[in-house]
Amino acid sequence: MRYKAEIIAGLVIAVFVAIFIFTNSAIQQGLSEGEESWAGADAQAEEFISESGYEPWFSPLWEPPSGEIESLFFSLQAAIGALIIGYFFGYYGAQRKKGTN
Repeated sequence: MRYKAEIIAGLVIAVFVAIFIFTNSAIQQGLSEGEESWAGADAQAEEFISESGYEPWFSPLWEPPSGEIESLFFSLQAAIGALIIGYFFGYYGAQRKKGTN
């Protein structure tokens, strides 16, 4: 078989997708109206902290007007960080390659 590895990889991906869809549908059926199924650790931590009676020391200077803007800023931060890391990996990789010629 010429494409044996690709076929195996495709089958493994298909199995994982099927397991995810089955698990997600089972989780969604057990939820009440308005309840989130994939709530992250941040939401759980915020709930725990607010129940403990903690009061923040200060408030933020500016809060984004919506969750989409907050996601945009997070994405921009991740992109800028990836560009910086990629630049240094490329730069030092080229320097190593240049030195070995």
